[in-house]
Amino acid sequence: MGISREEVQRLAALARLQFTPAEERELIDHLHKLLLVIQKLNEVNTEGVEPMAQMVEMPSPMRADRVTNQPDTEALLQNAPAREGDFFKVPRIME
Repeated sequence: MGISREEVQRLAALARLQFTPAEERELIDHLHKLLLVIQKLNEVNTEGVEPMAQMVEMPSPMRADRVTNQPDTEALLQNAPAREGDFFKVPRIME
């Protein structure tokens, strides 16, 4: 499994990147090493292993979904060029 110079040039064109020949060779080398690692991982037997979201069991870091900073309408609208009640007033753009 490897990656060719033409594939690198095609991907570079799609990403609108330009590489010098030396950079192309270096990128090909890096991508080749990455593909070897992926190939090695594909050889690992994962039969019966449950998929995991985290490497170690830990409680969910989620917090309660509640408002902690109530908006102050007067402070929000104090610099408005025009207002109507508790709302910004904007010029009409449609008839």
